[in-house]
Amino acid sequence: MECLPPASIAESMVASGERKANLSVAHLLILGVLAGAYIGFVGQFFTIVTSDLSQYVGIGLSRLIGGLSFSVALIMIVLSGGELFTGNSLLAMAAFSHRIRWSRVARNWAWVYVANLLGALLLVVALFGTRQYATNGNAVGVNALRLAVAKVNLSFWAAFLRGILCNWLVCLAVWMAAGATDTIGKAVAAMLPITVFVASGFEHSVADMFFVPMGLLLKKVPSVVAAAGSLPGIEHLTWGSGLFIRCLLPVTLGNLVGGVVFVAGLYWTVYLRPTGDRSC
Repeated sequence: MECLPPASIAESMVASGERKANLSVAHLLILGVLAGAYIGFVGQFFTIVTSDLSQYVGIGLSRLIGGLSFSVALIMIVLSGGELFTGNSLLAMAAFSHRIRWSRVARNWAWVYVANLLGALLLVVALFGTRQYATNGNAVGVNALRLAVAKVNLSFWAAFLRGILCNWLVCLAVWMAAGATDTIGKAVAAMLPITVFVASGFEHSVADMFFVPMGLLLKKVPSVVAAAGSLPGIEHLTWGSGLFIRCLLPVTLGNLVGGVVFVAGLYWTVYLRPTGDRSC
């Protein structure tokens, strides 16, 4: 397997940013909904895989396998096409290079964020309707509910920092996949950083658009709530303050910092910043 050198990846990121910034609203919505849906499919896959795994292999190996399972989401998006808000932090490289305006970056982020949310919610409704949460005596539903409760009970700064670390790795995965020149190389490149972020428990805003709403629906299912037992903090699992204020706000801000500063900004500085702009 061969790959492009980092300087060439940086150039390709700028060209990709130009293209993405000029997509029509219709295309942004379609590709954004697809990416949100792919996250939802794999979110359900992750929930099933990890629903009882730790009791057999321990928490560490369970997290590793869960991370590997969730990496399928970015592989699907990279190989099949999709607009993902977190990965689109890399559009900042084109703006740093003055190839697009920041207003075009903000336009892309806004429409893709909304589309990702719509795609994730579509999968929440569809998968809730399949009643897979009842699998293994409601073990899958209990796992989903616990995941959601944990996410809305993080402090603002914990969620913000986990968001930074998450999207540093997600954008690194996109960067590495862009450098691969074949399908297997792109899949492996996308898989490795995503496994690290998921196994580490970092926070991804688009994934949370699936996990928290699924928990909100399951909160209304008596059999799941009874099987879960006592869940401290379940009162914070709400649509308004729980999903948008306690979860998505800090995580989204952290994701932007992680992607824009630690990947787009630093690699632009090293590989693309004009020599004349550098001060001694």
